[in-house]
Amino acid sequence: MSRRLKEARTQQVFVRQALLRKTHARTSSRRVLYGEDLSSSRDVCALSIASIFVGGNLSAGVREDRGNRWVIGALGILMLLSTFLPAYTDRRDFWTLDGNTLRWIGVALFTVGGALRLWPVYLLGNRFSGLVAIQPGHTLLTSGIYSVIRHPSYLGLILNSLGWALAFRSGVGVVLVALMLVPILVRIHAEERLLRSQFGDEYAAYRDRTSRLIPGIF
Repeated sequence: MSRRLKEARTQQVFVRQALLRKTHARTSSRRVLYGEDLSSSRDVCALSIASIFVGGNLSAGVREDRGNRWVIGALGILMLLSTFLPAYTDRRDFWTLDGNTLRWIGVALFTVGGALRLWPVYLLGNRFSGLVAIQPGHTLLTSGIYSVIRHPSYLGLILNSLGWALAFRSGVGVVLVALMLVPILVRIHAEERLLRSQFGDEYAAYRDRTSRLIPGIF
């Protein structure tokens, strides 16, 4: 075997070993991040989805806006897609955003959003419903976080979903969150219209001194 052929084969071996080390390091880092650091975050995600039903109900109550029920199906589909697609696109390295710092920002938003999603569920109790409805004995809650924004649970859902997408650096996930804004805003308008018709000037005054989602902005 010629000397040049030996050198070429030796070089090929070195290249293969370097590629294997790089691939192993990349896989190991992803396993650490996804297997350990995001395990608790996934639990929060499951709780966030279940929070639609925890402490609340799906009763039509004494009054319901039945024309708004399509929002539940639309949000359900988008949330299902946003649960699986970000991880899949990250694994396939399809339309991924750069930077591990972005992952940790996503984890932070995911955790804060999950807590913000769950908190109003327990505050409202049976008044928190999967349907746009007035429940028996329904009263306005205007204290605590509700003294600042009127829909903290929806803000939590948005932050939670955006955080999940960013944790996987997923451009597809971010687009799905943007699409979720449409049914969320439709739902917000339906809820506020129903509450205005139920509570009249009391709700109008409350609406005038608070923001929907972002204090002082929207």
